[in-house]
Amino acid sequence: MSSKDEHAGMRLVEKTARVTRRGFLKGTGLASIGVTVIPATALMTAPAEVYAQAFKTLGPEAGKDLLRLARDIFPHDRLADKYYLHAIEPYDAAAAKDAKTRKLFVDGLKLLNTTAQKMHKQPYARITDEAKRVQVLVAIEDSPFFQKVKGDLVTGLYDNKAVYPFFGYEGSSWEKGGYINRGFNDIDWVQGD
Repeated sequence: MSSKDEHAGMRLVEKTARVTRRGFLKGTGLASIGVTVIPATALMTAPAEVYAQAFKTLGPEAGKDLLRLARDIFPHDRLADKYYLHAIEPYDAAAAKDAKTRKLFVDGLKLLNTTAQKMHKQPYARITDEAKRVQVLVAIEDSPFFQKVKGDLVTGLYDNKAVYPFFGYEGSSWEKGGYINRGFNDIDWVQGD
């Protein structure tokens, strides 16, 4: 069977980005306009600080802790904080509506930071060494708080259609006839020898 026959009917995906001179110049021009419009205070504020402000009920410190926790439970360096925030934002609204949920998060975050203080003499989100933060998580992994956050992140993070491209997932295919005839083997790491 020739190489051409092997790929008959298969959709081949171009793996390299094509950039034209005109497209590059247009993009850099728009970026420079955008930078001049952004207030200087926004540039001086760290993204995690900005995202944490969304936590009105649990508070900005809880927002920073939850964001760091989410990134440590499911670490993906290529994903921006905004995708993790999308997964944890509902906790603040749930805490505002339900006292039991609020208590779970307040007590859980207290446990997280108390454990971090005992083990590494600083609050969890301020520990810069990832291995040390993982030690803290291992120490609290059986707590209802940790199990809730971990369980909710599976759907909150990975069901977000905006993160699909980062993992090479093209989204649902059943309404288009399935994957068999739509490039099932177009992802390099799926193919075997």
